[in-house]
Amino acid sequence: MKKILSIIVLASLMLMLLASCAPGTGIQINTPDSETAAGTPDPSEQIDVPGFSIKINAPGPNSLVNTAGPRGIVASTLIGIWHGIISPITLVMSFINPNVQMYDVHNDGSKYNLGFLVGVALVFLILGIIGGSRRH
Repeated sequence: MKKILSIIVLASLMLMLLASCAPGTGIQINTPDSETAAGTPDPSEQIDVPGFSIKINAPGPNSLVNTAGPRGIVASTLIGIWHGIISPITLVMSFINPNVQMYDVHNDGSKYNLGFLVGVALVFLILGIIGGSRRH
């Protein structure tokens, strides 16, 4: 069982890596400028390493925070926990149907984010308990 779980986790990580390296995801490889020192971040949010440069993109502000979604609901902590728990399923579904999203942008901000991370942590906790109890 541990071997199968390891294979599933490795396959999931590989899929995420492939998806994150798709065109338009913010990763850019090009020849560095000779004007900036190698490895020094410059104001353009690029890190130049000999041979290529990496563009760093951090998440920006969510303009839909505290606004109701199509059903008139603003997602809160409990909905965030639920979305975190079902996130592995919605991740797989999002590869099949691009209209399925893991994360609700119509949320109440940091409380929803905390709930989402708690839900994801619960998934890993439950998987760890199940995996640990089968070893004995």
